[in-house]
Amino acid sequence: MIPSLYHIGISTCVSHSYSMFQPFRSAVFGIYGYLSFTKASFEKNSKNFNEEDMKIDMKGKNCMVTGANSGIGYATTEGLASRGATVYMVCRSKDKGEAARSEIQSKTNNSNVHLEICDLSSVSDIKSFASTFSSKNQPLHVLVNNAGLVENNRVTTKDGLELNFAVNVLGTYAITELMLPILEKAAPDAKVITVSSGGMYTEPLTKDLQYSESNFSGLQQYGRNKRIQVALTEKWADIHKDKGIGFYSMHPGWAATPGVEKSLPSFFKALEGKLRSNVEGADTVVWLAQQPKEKLNPGAFYFDRAEAPKHLPLVKITNDPIVMDSILDSLRSISRIP
Repeated sequence: MIPSLYHIGISTCVSHSYSMFQPFRSAVFGIYGYLSFTKASFEKNSKNFNEEDMKIDMKGKNCMVTGANSGIGYATTEGLASRGATVYMVCRSKDKGEAARSEIQSKTNNSNVHLEICDLSSVSDIKSFASTFSSKNQPLHVLVNNAGLVENNRVTTKDGLELNFAVNVLGTYAITELMLPILEKAAPDAKVITVSSGGMYTEPLTKDLQYSESNFSGLQQYGRNKRIQVALTEKWADIHKDKGIGFYSMHPGWAATPGVEKSLPSFFKALEGKLRSNVEGADTVVWLAQQPKEKLNPGAFYFDRAEAPKHLPLVKITNDPIVMDSILDSLRSISRIP
């Protein structure tokens, strides 16, 4: 049986006109995802992979991975470290981060895997971390914005921000903006890779960043957040096109991560055995980190080592540039990052 988004729980709509088409979007997404995002699709697509692409020595490259102690972040860190990169794991929990770092060092025989503690739901924490990290006065070649969550209940941070937005959007925005000076030190080889989600296919851009609607849906908010990440990547690629930094977004498909198991237990159970492994989910992140920028398109969205569409077949949701400019202004104002 092909799962629709109703089984995943996304059914709330942005407006009356939008809601009229939500069942159709849900059905299209369910079919498209089942055919394209599962383990079987990875196995099929991997037959076209060029394995030489994944044998590039990354010694001398400094990489940063957020949300690195589990799931896609852990697999990304291991993948980069196994190719010789120096990797900085940005984690909220010191205990979980230390355990993951020790495991990865042992598996990869790479001692240059370091733990950095930062709560990405807090802009002040990100600013403090960025200031300390920047004082190392070294270039950053790859920033992987992986940290994210689905909080199904409305939860506000200590700053009064809706938690999904705070981590998925504002945290991604803040750490990227604050790392730009040290990314420029690695130009023209610097890259920012943002891990989005196929869930963004069902949502348009919206100025309602805090989800003001009374009937809160964490999953819909997550989809909105992930749509913003893709649009932000496009915007960054345009704004910084002359700075020698490449900006790319990607999505890992449907992977059996701890986050999916916790936030979508019925979905996780329904697709048991059909979900991708964490390594398969992280494959395109590691691939993007290694590729010469000449092979990649600025601001593009990638899936299974190839550029992917940013809209569902038959369901095009326009990335309104006026809405995106408004979102960007809001992010600057909330974060107080010029």
